Amino acid sequence: MKFRLLFLLFISTLVLTAQDNGEDQLGSWHMYFGTNKLSDKYSLHTEAQLRYYENGKNFNQLLLRTGINYHINPNAIATLGYGHITTDGSFEEFPNETNSIEHRIFEQFILKNKVWEFNFEHRYRLEQRFIDFGDRNDTQHRARYRLQVTLPLTDIFFLNFYDEIFLNLQDQVFGQNRLYGALGINVTHNLSTQLGYLKNHFPTAHYDRLQIGVFYNPDLRKLFSKKEQS
Repeated sequence: MKFRLLFLLFISTLVLTAQDNGEDQLGSWHMYFGTNKLSDKYSLHTEAQLRYYENGKNFNQLLLRTGINYHINPNAIATLGYGHITTDGSFEEFPNETNSIEHRIFEQFILKNKVWEFNFEHRYRLEQRFIDFGDRNDTQHRARYRLQVTLPLTDIFFLNFYDEIFLNLQDQVFGQNRLYGALGINVTHNLSTQLGYLKNHFPTAHYDRLQIGVFYNPDLRKLFSKKEQS
């Protein structure tokens, strides 16, 4: 009898743990972004994000993304890219699902403008999502719009804010909204870091996340020109 009670208690603990979506925890996102200049018109986007339900622990999501950027002019960039995403099954985006692996294709267009000292960036993105839940596959489509505002404080320090809305192109239209604010530091002319806070709203859940981001944008044009000459 005691063994049965202990076994039932053990099973119930596992179930409760699996159903915990981390909403009540202060989680963290650890991020790297790179724009690697290949020529005057083309650059390579590189990105890696490791997301946790708690600060630095309790795995939520791994996101790896890359793409080719075409720089129409200094204020307009078009991108075609691919993402590989591994997601824990208790995350609110896919309620009542198992762990998933997603292959994502995305098309993106960025417009930039400046008003006084404020730098504005409008990012429009379409995503085709091919998701493997283990026992079944699903294809979803989504549109995203992000308005970002950057305010330089000095040559070194700056503030960065954005709001991004996610709209599903099937089923329930509203997917999520992300509101973000951060303090940024320009380490060198092509390396910066940001420490910020993200409020992530889903239809039935809300997440608070610390964000640590590193942005590295090397100019590889000289490297490629040397290879061509050799």
